[in-house]
Amino acid sequence: MLQAIGNKVKGVWKEEKGLGTLEVILIIGVTLIIALIFKTQITTLVNKLLESVTKKSEDFFK
Repeated sequence: MLQAIGNKVKGVWKEEKGLGTLEVILIIGVTLIIALIFKTQITTLVNKLLESVTKKSEDFFK
């Protein structure tokens, strides 16, 4: 069973048509891992940007 799965995985790596899909999956995976590592920094940055937008829009409508 495990050997059959291993053969399928090797087949995907060797198949050139599937290479584009595999690359996209790897890029998405790396992006998600980076986002999880820097989650707190990203959240802080987004919150600061949203606060800035809120302040500017309140100033504009006063």
